[in-house]
Amino acid sequence: MSKMTKITVIMLVISMVFAGLIFANGGSETAPAAEKSKVIIGMATDVGGLGDKSFNDGSYQGLLDAKADFGIDARVVESKQQTDYVPNLSGLAEDGAQVVFAVGFLMGDALIEAAENHPDTSFAGIDIFVDPSKAPKNVEGLLFKEQESGYVAGVVAGLLTKKYASASDRLNDDNVVGMVLGMDIPPVERYQAGFYAGVKSVNPDCKVLSVVTGTFTDQAKGKEAALAMIEQGADIIFQIAGLTGLGAINAANEAGVAAIGVDVDQSGVAPDAVITSAIKGITRAVYLTIKADLEGTFEGGGNKVFGINEDTTGISPFNKWDSIVPGDVKAAVQKAIDDLKSGKVVAPASRKEAGYEG
Repeated sequence: MSKMTKITVIMLVISMVFAGLIFANGGSETAPAAEKSKVIIGMATDVGGLGDKSFNDGSYQGLLDAKADFGIDARVVESKQQTDYVPNLSGLAEDGAQVVFAVGFLMGDALIEAAENHPDTSFAGIDIFVDPSKAPKNVEGLLFKEQESGYVAGVVAGLLTKKYASASDRLNDDNVVGMVLGMDIPPVERYQAGFYAGVKSVNPDCKVLSVVTGTFTDQAKGKEAALAMIEQGADIIFQIAGLTGLGAINAANEAGVAAIGVDVDQSGVAPDAVITSAIKGITRAVYLTIKADLEGTFEGGGNKVFGINEDTTGISPFNKWDSIVPGDVKAAVQKAIDDLKSGKVVAPASRKEAGYEG
C-alpha cells in the first residue's frame, strides 16, 4: 500500500469516527452540557408521619409547593420512633440535600446534632427554638404564634356554643367546650392558652374542658378523650393533637356535635362537623425557607417567628359552615383579628398568662 493510500485510509477512519460522534450527539458538533442536577430538599417527619392531615402533611406541602415553583427534588423520610430522628436527618444531608427540615418540637436535640455533624447543609426546625448563643450557623428555628390562631378559634367557639346555639342542631345550650391535647409541649400550650382566652373574651361563663392524651399518634385516645367531654355537655371540640386529634374530630362527628381543627384546614376530615380550623402557616414557612436558601439569604443561627401580622396565623374558611355561622360571629372574628394585628389584644402564650387552671 502506497504512503498516499495509507494517509487516505487514516483520514477516512478519522472522518467516520467524527461523524459517529456527531450522530451520537444528535447531529451537533459539540455535546450539550449535562442537565443541571435538581436541588434536593429533604424533610424528616415526626412520629405522626404523613397522612396526619395536620402538622406533617402541612409541612410537606411546603416542599411540594417549592417543587412546583422551583423544580426542586423533594424528599421525605418518615420517623417511626424518636430514635429515627438523627439517622433520618443525617441521612438526608448525606444524600446531598441542600436544606433539611425537622418537623416538630420533639426533634430539637436531633436537629442540633445533625446540623453540627453536617455544617455544609442548611437545617430548619419547625416549632423548634434555636438558642442563638449556642446554635450552629447552619440551623434555623421556625416558630409560630399559635396563641393567636387559638384565640380567634376561641372567639368562634365561645359565641357559637351558647349565644348562637340555635344556628345548628350540632350545638346545645350547655355552654361547654372542650380541648383534646396531644403531648403537653409549648406549641400545644400556646394553642390551648389562646383558645381559652378567646372563649372567655366573648363568653366569660363558658366552661372550658381540657384533656392531655400524651400522644400525637393514637386516634383511639383522641376519640375517647373527646367522647368524655361530650358526655359533660361539650358541643365544640378543639383538637390540638395531630393524628390523635383526628380521632377527636371523628368522635365529634359521630356524636352529632361540632369540632375545630388545627394547623391546616381540616374541614375535609368531617365537613359536617368541622366549623373551622386554627391554622398556622407551616406550609408557607417551609416554602419561604426553601426560597431563601435558594436565593442565598438563609440566615441561620437563630429563629424566625411567624404570626398574624405575617398572615400565617388565624383560622381557615368556614366552608360548609359558612351559611350557618351568623354574621355577628364573622364580625367578631374580624374584630379579633384586627385587634391582634394592632396590638390592642395580645393573646396569652401560656396557661399561666391565660389564667387557665383546667
